[in-house]
Amino acid sequence: MLTLNAVEVEETFAEAFPMTALRVVVTAETLLWARRAGQSATGYAASVIGCDAEAGIECELAPADTPDGRPGVSLLFFAFSREALQKAVSNRIANCVLTCATTACFNGLEGEAGRSVRIGGLLRYFGDGWQISKRLDGKRYWRLPTMDGEFLCEDIFGTVRGVGGGNFLILGETQAQALAAAEAAVAAIQSVPGVILPFPGGIVRSGSKVGSKYKGLKASTNEAYCPTLRGVVESRLPEGVHAVYEIVIDGLDLASVERAMRVGIEAATRCPGVRRISAGNYGGRLGPFHIHLAQLVASAV
Repeated sequence: MLTLNAVEVEETFAEAFPMTALRVVVTAETLLWARRAGQSATGYAASVIGCDAEAGIECELAPADTPDGRPGVSLLFFAFSREALQKAVSNRIANCVLTCATTACFNGLEGEAGRSVRIGGLLRYFGDGWQISKRLDGKRYWRLPTMDGEFLCEDIFGTVRGVGGGNFLILGETQAQALAAAEAAVAAIQSVPGVILPFPGGIVRSGSKVGSKYKGLKASTNEAYCPTLRGVVESRLPEGVHAVYEIVIDGLDLASVERAMRVGIEAATRCPGVRRISAGNYGGRLGPFHIHLAQLVASAV
């Protein structure tokens, strides 16, 4: 078996799949209010198994890096189609950004030709006839009157073919050690542009498999990695491992997901108590992107 920083790395692959992605730039009078809007808009967006989208805060933005010269946050959203993405993002901006004090909303991606979606053009109806359209540098913006002034939102948002489901598993001796390693991986991945970690705190405790013994359930607990089931199922846990955490990554392209996995694994393997790094796949049946851990380890050495 391969090793990195004296930690075993299983010779397997993470199985990722195509998604449609867009970037939303939210600005406000202060970073605090931009953050609040971003956190609200990306809530309940961990997995498209049960959510309308997968989403997260990509990074915070200085005034020099935003369209209106105010502090902001960059948000990434992922769904299986442009139609689903447009519906999810317009609903989330309407309920979580339009309602948030002092905010404005801008497209953050040039996107691919013919693959744009309308966001501001859907939200304009909230203005009840008082909304105003304005074109600047070839882009259309909508101004909606609000009780603290107005909400500005760009009309058209670009989309790209992104990648969802990049992942790796951290197998640790104790829950505390596995969690500390997962937290270290998250901190390292947050420096990589173009990716998000959609689950709470970037960490998944309830790793899943496709399907279930119960009819109609799309996913269920991955019993092979549950320490309490060792001895009654075909366990994938080595001796001495008592906790597993999964890191799931969505990105604007495959290279970004691979880079995030690489730096996350590197950080996790430097933590005490980590026995093994693995990844989740379904034998290649789930998605066309197979990210082999051996190649990531070779490039990290």
